[in-house]
Amino acid sequence: MTETLNDFDAHNFFLSDRFVTDPYTYFDHLRDQCPVMREPHQGIVMVTGYNEALEVYNDPARFSNVMSTSGPFAGCPIPLEGRGNDDISELIEEYRDQTAFHDQLPTMDPPEHTKHRALLMSLITPKRLKENEDFMWKLADQQIDTFLARGECEFQNEFAQQFAVLVVADLLGVPPEDRIEFRKHLIRVEQDSGGAVVGGTDGEVNHGPLEWLYDKFSWYIADRRVNPKDGILTELAAATFPGGDVPEPIEVARIAANVFAAGQETTVRLLSYAFKTIAERPDIQKTLREDRSLIPNFVEECLRIEGPVKGDFRLVKKPTTLGGVDVPAGTFLYVANAAANRDARKFENPGEFQLDRKNARLHIAFGAGRHACPGAPLARAETVVALNRMFDRTSDIRIDESVHGPADARRYSYLPTFILRGLTHIAIEFDAVEAAPR
Repeated sequence: MTETLNDFDAHNFFLSDRFVTDPYTYFDHLRDQCPVMREPHQGIVMVTGYNEALEVYNDPARFSNVMSTSGPFAGCPIPLEGRGNDDISELIEEYRDQTAFHDQLPTMDPPEHTKHRALLMSLITPKRLKENEDFMWKLADQQIDTFLARGECEFQNEFAQQFAVLVVADLLGVPPEDRIEFRKHLIRVEQDSGGAVVGGTDGEVNHGPLEWLYDKFSWYIADRRVNPKDGILTELAAATFPGGDVPEPIEVARIAANVFAAGQETTVRLLSYAFKTIAERPDIQKTLREDRSLIPNFVEECLRIEGPVKGDFRLVKKPTTLGGVDVPAGTFLYVANAAANRDARKFENPGEFQLDRKNARLHIAFGAGRHACPGAPLARAETVVALNRMFDRTSDIRIDESVHGPADARRYSYLPTFILRGLTHIAIEFDAVEAAPR
């Protein structure tokens, strides 16, 4: 049935499940009217245009990241009423410690964000990423070995989640003897929460596994400062801020926890959609099997058309104009990455999956600017590795119709959150082949 304007406006995007399966028609409806538009239920300004989203992401002087992962849904302690004509930058700082997730990198603004981001990037070096990628190839085969003989698997639980947790654990130097504990704990939390760390359609905001990670890494850092050993954890313990100040163990732990959150969430969702696509599109699967050099661009097009993040929030610091629309200070913006990546002004035929799309990598699936997702290189590399090894070890990959139904009546379920976009599960079948070890 074709949606009418009233059908769209009758549903609250943030607190209803109406657009969980398909948020794109709603985003298109908004963008067709204006790429910067206030929705009627929460008073949040929806940014659905590509250029407008980039403008927000690249201007922290006008747009604050405070409460970026929750918006107003965790309760807003900042007294914003009547502040529309003011510069509220100082007010935000006065109340920052009372806001949701204030201790995490995604909600920080400069200069605090600049300092902590520099600490993070000093740890995730090209050398370390290369070492981690070497580990991925071995791990991919080990994980595939657990289900290959069966000719089918629930891909998200049996590969994507297991793989993503252990890749980040290796990147951060978690001792091998502790990695099983990490996998059991983090995957249990992921499954119990349905993958929804923040932004459920009931407005609930949840810290998920972060507190557990804070405790684990705080202990590691404190221990390595007293008992240094060879390895990444000792390098973490010895790391300093750009000015030479030594961070508290909890400050390093928060950085590590955010790498875990970014590296796991984005990768699991991306892997699941990538394998759904090749299983649904035998033409694309055949092309990729025959020419593996096309896999990286395939991954970028997956990110563009079905990225793991629908969007997040910014708070307007001072009265401004965005996309020709006047926006008062104290307004919450929802910057919809998923909408911007389907803006026809930037991407031709944006709802069509194009394997050879020339500008696919210009998507903002991982955000942009200072807050671009630090887990992006991991998600890309893990997906390339996983596709290559599954292609090596199978001759065909298909959707399991006993779970998802026939091709003309597929059934998929998606995370019920306004932050994340992703399948809750994906069942596949495949024909195994003998393959030489890499």
